Order: sequence, then C-alpha cells, then structure tokens
Amino acid sequence: MNTLESLPVTLDDVLEAQKLLDGIITRTPVESSRALGGMVGGEVFLKCENLQRAGSFKVRGAYVRMAKLSPEEKKRGVVAASAGNHAQGVAVAAKSLGIKARIYMPLGVALPKLAATRSHGAEVVLHGHNVDEALAEAKRYADETGAVFVHPFDDVDVVAGQGTVGLEILEQVPYVDTILMGVGGGGLLAGVAVAVKARAKELGREIRIIGVQAENAAAYPPSSPRTPWFRSNASPPWPTVLPSAGPASFLSASSGNSSTTS
Repeated sequence: MNTLESLPVTLDDVLEAQKLLDGIITRTPVESSRALGGMVGGEVFLKCENLQRAGSFKVRGAYVRMAKLSPEEKKRGVVAASAGNHAQGVAVAAKSLGIKARIYMPLGVALPKLAATRSHGAEVVLHGHNVDEALAEAKRYADETGAVFVHPFDDVDVVAGQGTVGLEILEQVPYVDTILMGVGGGGLLAGVAVAVKARAKELGREIRIIGVQAENAAAYPPSSPRTPWFRSNASPPWPTVLPSAGPASFLSASSGNSSTTS
C-alpha cells in the first residue's frame, strides 16, 4: 500500500510548486455560505478559484509544468488540447514564460473561451467534435514536431500545481476538516489530497477529502472498485457527512465547468 511519502507527487513537490507560482497566480479568497451552512448544520466556505487568472485553477498546474521545462524544450514550444479552462491556463502560463503555445479545441467550442484563449496569445486550432479527438491530434502534433505536450491532469507537475489550492485552504481556514471538490480528471483532487493529508498528518489530525461526480457521469467509482463511494440520496453515510464534520466543512469551487479536460 502506498504511503504519502511514496506517491509520485509529495508535499515537497506541492511546496516547490507554490514557490514557482508566487507572484504569478492570484491567491483566491474564501467566502462563507450561509445557505449551504444551514443545509448541512455547520460552517461552509467556497474557495473561489473562479476568480483565478484565466478563470480557473488550471493555470496553476500548467504554469508549474512549463516553468520546469529545459531551455531547449521551451524553444520547441508547447501544445495542449481543451474545451476551454485548460486552454486558457496554458495560454496564460505560456505568455508569462515567453513560450509559444498551440492549443487544439474541438469544433463548436464556446466562443467566449475560444476568444479568451486567443487573446492570451496562443495559436488555436479547431479540430474534432469532442475533447478526445482534439487530444489525439495534439499528441500527434507533439510527436511530429517535438513540441511539449501539456496534459490537463495526468502529469506530476500539473498535479503538484493544482495541489497549491489545498495549501491555501489550510492557510485561510486552518480548522477545516472536510474538503469537497469535483473529480473531473483527478488532477485537482489528487494534488489537494496529497497536500492536505500530509499537512494534517504533521499536525496529528484528520481532514477528509471527498470527490464528487454526477451520478449519470460517474466514471471514477467503477474504475476504482476498492475506493469507498456512496450516492448523495442514499441512507447513511451521506446525511451525516457534512453535519458531523465538526467546525468547518469546505467546498472547493472553480469555474463551474465540470468537464474532465477543460
């Protein structure tokens, strides 16, 4: 069984990512929610990553991934694929680092996200009818040209960058004991879990991390049968999860787009 210290991404990696991001990203605020607090019988906060540069947490991982490229890799440029959020994160990070970025987006992508990605200086190529097809083309381009492919979530540097959200949560609400977030591709969830669980262990306490997916689009439970999961409309444990969480339950929010690769 893996320990926190043996995982591909560790607390030290997230701390290093936090240093790289200093002065680059926005330290987004937390806001309390009286309505949600009343529903669960405890304090509830929102981590407002919708106020982050480029509109989501994605810029964190994208910047860390690209900042650690060698000078030769940076000269070759980067390529990515996304329906919007990751595209904007890569575009913003590439502009900050002076790296040429080519982004594949599917046909029919939301026009505001297309315009925003282009406004940050990235070259945008429309390809395919969904994100999977755009991803395949981006990988083909990377293989053909030598450009560095920046994956939206399946990369240790990206995961470490997203984990900085967890460090900020602990600094802003030190007594938090439950954090919920969308599963998506797992980059944010994995990074936050690593950072928060390791910090909690150092403090001799337990902080629960709960990933959430829509029931009709829940790919994670069947892919990991040993991971405990439950439906929100079921009998216990769901009704007791947040009310029994103690002084603070925490909801981590991004841009509201739940797409895996956006």
